[in-house]
Amino acid sequence: MKIKVLTVSLLSVLSLNAFAENKVEKAVIDSNASYSSKYNLQDADEFKNAEKGFIAKPTGQIKNEQGDVIWDFDAFNFIKGQAPDTVNPSLWRQAKLNNNVGLFKVTDRVWQVRGFDLANMTIIQGNTGWIIVDTLTSKETAEAAIKFARQHLGDQKISAIVFTHSHIDHFGGALGVISAEELKQRNIPIVAPEGFMEEATSENIMAGPAMTRRATYMYGTYLPKNTEGLVDNGLGKAVAVGQIGILEPNQLIMQKEQKLNIDGLDFVFYNVPSSEAPSELTFSIPSLKLYNGAEILSHTLHNLYTLRGAKVRDTLKWVGYLNQALEQTQNSEVFIAQHHWPVWGQQNIQEFIKTQRDVYKFIHDQTVRYMNSGLNGAEIAEKIKLPPELDQKLYAHGYYGTLKHNTKAVYQYYMGWFDANPSNLDPLSPKDAAKKYIELAGGEANALKNAQQAYDKAEYRWAVEVLKHLVFNNPKNFQAKELLAKTYRQLGYSAEAATWRNFYLSGAQELQGVTPVKNTSGRLGLLIHTPTERFLEAMATNLDVENLKNENQCMNLVLTDTQENFSLRIENSVMLFDKYDSDRLPTNCPTLKLTKLLYLKLITGEVDASKVLFSKDSEIKGNPLKIGKFFSLFKKSSNGFPIVTRPEN
Repeated sequence: MKIKVLTVSLLSVLSLNAFAENKVEKAVIDSNASYSSKYNLQDADEFKNAEKGFIAKPTGQIKNEQGDVIWDFDAFNFIKGQAPDTVNPSLWRQAKLNNNVGLFKVTDRVWQVRGFDLANMTIIQGNTGWIIVDTLTSKETAEAAIKFARQHLGDQKISAIVFTHSHIDHFGGALGVISAEELKQRNIPIVAPEGFMEEATSENIMAGPAMTRRATYMYGTYLPKNTEGLVDNGLGKAVAVGQIGILEPNQLIMQKEQKLNIDGLDFVFYNVPSSEAPSELTFSIPSLKLYNGAEILSHTLHNLYTLRGAKVRDTLKWVGYLNQALEQTQNSEVFIAQHHWPVWGQQNIQEFIKTQRDVYKFIHDQTVRYMNSGLNGAEIAEKIKLPPELDQKLYAHGYYGTLKHNTKAVYQYYMGWFDANPSNLDPLSPKDAAKKYIELAGGEANALKNAQQAYDKAEYRWAVEVLKHLVFNNPKNFQAKELLAKTYRQLGYSAEAATWRNFYLSGAQELQGVTPVKNTSGRLGLLIHTPTERFLEAMATNLDVENLKNENQCMNLVLTDTQENFSLRIENSVMLFDKYDSDRLPTNCPTLKLTKLLYLKLITGEVDASKVLFSKDSEIKGNPLKIGKFFSLFKKSSNGFPIVTRPEN
């Protein structure tokens, strides 16, 4: 995930001050209070579990080589006591539970490092060293986690690494745990599920700019860490922003159930593809009576569709894996996952898994029931409510995923974008529709008056609908933008889901002019392992057809270090490519030779095209101007585009 650090203009600083002082309306206070009366938010057992086995807590900051702060252990120290009016008390409880940061002993030979990143790092004592399960998001946080563990447990070498799945917060810090050089010398086992490398390196390539931008909203990347901003992410505190890398597995889990002895311990791995991630595994260690549910189980309702953007997940397949987990944990006394805190006791583990299974099954079945009765996704989301026996289990509440957007996900999985209403076959674009709606309302002043009345009645969802059209129609309408930001905050302050809160508050922030401008995330250590074809496929999507002028162009691309040869051509306003042996490349096209690393720097914008073309590290056969012309036909997408207003083009 490509993340940026926030810098702001004087206007933005003033906006942040206004943001911090915003009033919380009585309707929000009352709504939040209802959670305290409806649910047992003071359940001492869950807090005891989150604190159990505590050894030590870190303080201070983790910085990169340039001095940028990658992680601040003290940033969430404000989360204590009763929930403030600006935070849903159920979410505040989750934030307090996730605030149990540090090194914890889980059971004999097993520890977890929590709160160094969004995910956990699990440490298992082998016969000769530590088996590390998941390596966090960045090199810096993983390095700090290992150093902290060694400080309190002793200096042990790494005897194996297990990647549970293909999401970056579980493998991106691999090079902070062990260097590629040490790995080459010692050749320790690197275990991962089938398809891991392809999925891990290719995610976010094709739709990278859009996913990255949306992820900043979902994770509250630029929100201030305070009671009016970022308090939690449901799965953990936040996502680390640093150097990202990967290590290629040398042991793949390809069978439904696969036994391996790793450093003297017998593991039973379970392959669970196309569940929470395209490539994922869980495992048990029978001798320790321990089961690791990776991320198919956690102390929150997860996403069937993730708001940053992704393909909808197969609910029934996920339910099936949870059903299998019930069998796989028959003899387990300890459950751990790669987020949150453990569950102890066989009966508690079974109840935990059953509840999670039944929530997903309920969402699926009831969505399909209403879908087959003619309702669309939005209508179904308004109808479905969890039964009391599931609703009272707080670990099934939507702090990360939600009942509403998961319901829409199931509908989308089966029905797609179209709800069968002919009016929605060819609707106006958002900006064109906004113009018509404002005309229908009798102008901007009348629309703004209507929105204010809705706000005053605490009809915040209707208010944002009206204000959305106002801002789309005229992004310079300051009063509309201020009222929309104010309304977003009320919705954010009342949201139980951290992801919804972050989206609302990030929308308010964008309306106030806060714009991210500095990138501190390094991805070349990951991208170098991505198949070149994925980059060429993504490159084709950047063809600027409006300025193409019916031109046909071609060039050859030769990557000297990977010995790959591609012929690229533009015809009929699309870019196509073929892979060849070197002696079969078309002779009528100019050829650019360079290393894959230099090519990656070129397409990611780290180096300018003109410098590459005339660099001593590249070689050109044919006319360099034609190669320059070829690259000039592509327009790189920006991942800083507006969301709550619309892009200019």
